Amino acid sequence: MDRPARREAAPVPRIVLYWRLVRLHRPIGILLLLWPTLCALWIASGGFPAPYLLFAFVTGTVLMRSAGCAINDWADRDFDRHVARTRDRPLTSGLVRPWEAVAVFVALSLMSLALIAPLNRLTWALAFVAAFLAVSYPFTKRFLALPQAYLGVAFGFGIPMAFAAVQDALAPIAWLMLAANVFWALAYDTEYAMVDRDDDLRIGIRTAAITFGRYDVAAVMSCYAITLCLLALVGLSEAMGAVFYAGLAVAAAIAAFHYTLIRQRERDGCFRAFNHNNWLGAAVFAGVALEYALR
Repeated sequence: MDRPARREAAPVPRIVLYWRLVRLHRPIGILLLLWPTLCALWIASGGFPAPYLLFAFVTGTVLMRSAGCAINDWADRDFDRHVARTRDRPLTSGLVRPWEAVAVFVALSLMSLALIAPLNRLTWALAFVAAFLAVSYPFTKRFLALPQAYLGVAFGFGIPMAFAAVQDALAPIAWLMLAANVFWALAYDTEYAMVDRDDDLRIGIRTAAITFGRYDVAAVMSCYAITLCLLALVGLSEAMGAVFYAGLAVAAAIAAFHYTLIRQRERDGCFRAFNHNNWLGAAVFAGVALEYALR
């Protein structure tokens, strides 16, 4: 008896491939950019950001994170196929062509720039710096020992942009908040890199997890501690009250919980800790927003 002919899988619609390319099915990256940006917008505006600025920065965060994913996959297309977690991404698996990823990056970046058209020149200047950081970050994994620190600058550049948009100036506190974001990114992205450490060692990619070596867990927890200390300095400089520090206390408890997830260096635990950083960022923002709301 003849076997029935094998049915070929239906092709995946292009829009679904692009959705996966820019990781909209995994919004954790958007949230990790959004919480620091919202904190900056709230502090710069004294707790009452203009509706258009709120719309522009939230939408711009979504667009630029998506653009960053597209250009990251273009830059890493020859590496991703050798990493278990990334080998099925649309670009490295051949479902999306390299020029399409570049086109998606350009289109999303232009849409993001259009959002700041009504804003001042300083914000425009910083927007071009942010675009450069997004484009250049993927390549830092070839030569920087701590590319996650560079990522922290790229992911946190919405902070000085928010101050520029609200105040048309860059207050010192903006740089303090950016420094806090760099250490936070070092913490959560080292957890992320711990998931891929074996694959990254094999293909020659540099990450903080490799650089820190056996001190990786201690380094992550130290970065969390520095982040919270810098944010406490932000609170002091802005005369924040108990609600703000309560938010930091919750964030500290979350960071302590992450230690229980990563101390055995198991992939599932490290990846869970990385994703759980959404709640740490949310706790800090909740403290900021409630502090201003209750004043």
